[in-house]
Amino acid sequence: MKREIRSPKPSEPSPWQKAQAQAKPAQRSEETRLYGLNACLAAFARRPQAVRKVYLTEARIPALKNVLAWCVKNRLGYRVVEDADLDKLTASRHHEGVCFDMLRAAPLDLAQLLSLQPSSPVPSLLLWLDGVGNPHNLGALLRSAAHFGAGGVIVPADSALDVSGAAARVAEGAAEVVPLAHVATGTNIRSALHAAGYKIAATVPRNGASLYETRLPPRLVFAFGAEGEGMSASLIDAADLKLTIPGSGAIESLNVAASVAVILGEYWRQNAGARPADAP
Repeated sequence: MKREIRSPKPSEPSPWQKAQAQAKPAQRSEETRLYGLNACLAAFARRPQAVRKVYLTEARIPALKNVLAWCVKNRLGYRVVEDADLDKLTASRHHEGVCFDMLRAAPLDLAQLLSLQPSSPVPSLLLWLDGVGNPHNLGALLRSAAHFGAGGVIVPADSALDVSGAAARVAEGAAEVVPLAHVATGTNIRSALHAAGYKIAATVPRNGASLYETRLPPRLVFAFGAEGEGMSASLIDAADLKLTIPGSGAIESLNVAASVAVILGEYWRQNAGARPADAP
């Protein structure tokens, strides 16, 4: 029997949301357009006050009753539209019958991201993306990051990488769970991470230590580069570990989203049991 999906009721602000409220306003458009049922429901559950307008098909009314009630209570606009209208609004046929106009979540800086993590020596996992730009890859890796308990993602402040509608849809709600920190060029990220007890592992397609033969530190930042050019040489040189995913050799490497899933799965296998049950 297929489970009926219903819109959740708004939840209490999480530590991430409280930090976002204190974050500096981002230099970018204030609004974004999310689409996809799970992405929209997750955004509403955690940031209902950010909703500005709702578009949905008639078939989605039962699943979005709580959202529509919120719109009525707060005098927000909503429109029942056809699939073709949503195709145009989202520039995608993968909208799943719903689209929200929302205020963007303010990105965190590195200090704010680190303040959300458990203190050393409790295990903690972060991702550092160097040059990754594809929104579908971002969405897929955010989903893996949420599944394996990553505490956040670090991206360069001058990167175009952002949680777009396409990324949020692929993430299936994970974009609301995994904090994103934009770090300015020139920030000594390595020193800040080391001071917080983290080691840095660069993922390289060849000549690194085998992922499956390496003991992964419990407090670890995995750095990933873009497909093709990979990560910068300076970041690789600064890493404490250089890891390669062993394979058949039939192709050079996995794409970044697949690499994230494989590597985080191995980190979870090695370290999940080391985290105290009452750790944050």
